[in-house]
Amino acid sequence: MSQQIKIALLMAASLFMEILDGTIVTTALPKIAQTFHQSSSTVALLVSVYLITVAVFIPVSGWLARRFGKRRIWLIAVILFTVSSLGSAMAPNFTVLLVMRMLQGLAGSLMTPTARLIVLEKTAPADLLKMMSYLIWPALIAPAIAPVVGGALATYASWHWIFLINVPIGLISLVIGLKLLAPDQNNERPSFDLIGFFEIAAASLLLLVSADSASQAHPNWWLSAALFGLGIILTLVVSYHLTHAKQPLFAVTALKIPSFRISQTGGSILWLSVGSLPYLLTVYLQTVLHWSALAAGSLVIFIFLGNIGIKPFTTALIEKLGYRNAILLALGLVLISGVALAFMTTATPAAIIAILAAISGVGRSLALTAYNGLSLTEVKFAERNSANTLSAVTQTLAQGIGVALVTLVVSLFSLIAPINLAYQAGFAFLGLLMIAPIIEVWILPKNIGEQGLHHS
Repeated sequence: MSQQIKIALLMAASLFMEILDGTIVTTALPKIAQTFHQSSSTVALLVSVYLITVAVFIPVSGWLARRFGKRRIWLIAVILFTVSSLGSAMAPNFTVLLVMRMLQGLAGSLMTPTARLIVLEKTAPADLLKMMSYLIWPALIAPAIAPVVGGALATYASWHWIFLINVPIGLISLVIGLKLLAPDQNNERPSFDLIGFFEIAAASLLLLVSADSASQAHPNWWLSAALFGLGIILTLVVSYHLTHAKQPLFAVTALKIPSFRISQTGGSILWLSVGSLPYLLTVYLQTVLHWSALAAGSLVIFIFLGNIGIKPFTTALIEKLGYRNAILLALGLVLISGVALAFMTTATPAAIIAILAAISGVGRSLALTAYNGLSLTEVKFAERNSANTLSAVTQTLAQGIGVALVTLVVSLFSLIAPINLAYQAGFAFLGLLMIAPIIEVWILPKNIGEQGLHHS
């Protein structure tokens, strides 16, 4: 096994730890609420505070990597994540737990983009697809197995283990990283774009808080709409700043390249679905079909089986079909499975639901690998730090808004239809979302990204 692949697997392990922790906590919220005698809406802050902290601080990760070195920032992030995980498990009260979750979010915001940068910054275009396939599996597997792992730990052990499982992963990653990663060299001394940071942080905060507000049990629609509108306005301000500032926090010049741009637009729409489907299916099975949390989580794991089932063949498929056709096939599978899930009823056999979940997993795995492999094929080495930071920002916002958006769709339909039909509308919505990226990819040149594919 080459040094490059060893590093990619190490970085993937740290990504898995961070992504799993962002989603697994949801299953333990009722138990945490009992422990600290808090309401369900209060303990839900553990999820939103984590996600918001990640989104706010991700934009600064690229600057920190340039200023202090990628290896150093990644090691600090792993240490902080491990310590805050231990602190979460040992928290004496809810306030301390909330602070620890914020520290976890800060660590995650530094760890995720830096890990990708360590692997991809100097990777030749012909090797991007192969290296990306190592990095993409945590994003596919972690959200899919989180419900069953979290459900099992919360049911048969205690919620503390949801955090404690990070400690050995973090310590092992740290030891291996110290030996495997080469020392940082020639750190730059870029000036810090303070205005850009505050603008991006405020825009991310407004968008995520508006989405979180809209997904509450009794939402204030006017407040949510106002916050969302302000977030969009500030996003436009951010766009202007990043394109006109002399030394922006990160450059957005890579958006001029079609292969990178579609990974941010269509790719972000796909991330909405990737983050939302396991959540929606879990809640549907428990709320409408009255399955236990563990049974629901066990069925959702078929999304994960679809992910890993196709994984050994994704690179070969993309090389055979080309990026454009591979993405079209993948998005088509996500669309078809999402719409098919909308026709579920209480009489639908579990086997049929499992098959559709697996098909969705296959589509998600192929699409994310292709989008990510394509994204940097035409981006110059000097621009990869900024391109990577921008990708991290858009993916985080897409995943954060995704769950809230589908919850909003279900909530709105539940006002005019029975709850089972409202959930069916939610599944249909996640499937039909794929129409926009399908059209976007359809009009691309058939040979897009071809220079990044090394044909056998």
